[in-house]
Amino acid sequence: MGITMPVKFQDYYQTLNVARTATQAEIQRAYRALARKYHPDVNKGSEAEAKFRAITEAYEVLKDPDKRQKYDTLGQNWKPGEEFNPPPGWENVRFHGRPGSAEGFSFRSSPGHFSDFFEAIFGAAGGNSGGHSGGNSGGGMDEVFARMQQQAGHSGGAGRSRYSGGEPQAHEAEITISLADAYHGATRQLTLRGSDGSQRTVNVKIPPGTTDGAKIRLREVASDGGDLLLRVQVAPDDQYELDGHDLLMDLKLTPWEAALGAKLAVSTLAGKVTLTIPPGSSSGQKMRIRRKGLPRRGGDPGDLFLRLKIVLPKTLTPEEHRLFAQLQEQSRFDPRA
Repeated sequence: MGITMPVKFQDYYQTLNVARTATQAEIQRAYRALARKYHPDVNKGSEAEAKFRAITEAYEVLKDPDKRQKYDTLGQNWKPGEEFNPPPGWENVRFHGRPGSAEGFSFRSSPGHFSDFFEAIFGAAGGNSGGHSGGNSGGGMDEVFARMQQQAGHSGGAGRSRYSGGEPQAHEAEITISLADAYHGATRQLTLRGSDGSQRTVNVKIPPGTTDGAKIRLREVASDGGDLLLRVQVAPDDQYELDGHDLLMDLKLTPWEAALGAKLAVSTLAGKVTLTIPPGSSSGQKMRIRRKGLPRRGGDPGDLFLRLKIVLPKTLTPEEHRLFAQLQEQSRFDPRA
């Protein structure tokens, strides 16, 4: 089926906010950062889902050297939203996974998952894997997990297969969990949907101390008898930053607590602890609470780092204003000296 109507040009480099000369590593980093920001499980904004789909589509093209090369041949003079007709010879182009590649096979999308521009250039599904040669014939091994949805409020990513004939090999997908699940561990249910419409529910155990980027292998859950390899993404947390097994959080202090010192009750994922703030503490200074980070199998847990942040009241009472004015008159401290 040829293309008879123009479509809107999509600038995938602009979508991921990377240069056209970006390396594969830079593209991957940009995608991961944006995907975390706009993942529907994390971002409840009205435009988050559409933004997440656009980011996913851009990454699907730019992560694959073949797709990226073909896309780049379209030129760089098009502007996003301009009407675009594919050049002659591009109708129904299909791309296929390459066995042994670092990324494995690209996933097959469901109808309407990608834009008209993508389908005009790369075909309705972006290509098949598993040895099929063009068209939209079903049965590719990567279709088994292409519509995988995680229940209980979390979503698994689209699956990819590394099947290249012979014995079944591992399929790949992504799962997003909260930091609390990463710390305490949890059990989640995944609904696996095959290309024939069949469904299967499996339980996924998230071990305590699971870090961002960790992989969980589910043995022989695919319809072909292969394994499912889940790559874990830990969703951003409002309070903590995650660095391996270590955690970082801001601890807000009043000016007098920082100047005079204080004993504070601090809530952590492991429960409340009492922290002694030394006199003369400054904003940006870090304090460590050992063994209050994520658990580590066969070793000590990570640490919790507290980044001190001195906060002033937005409005002062007359008495507070008088006391600060008196301090200004009496103090000889000059931080710029």
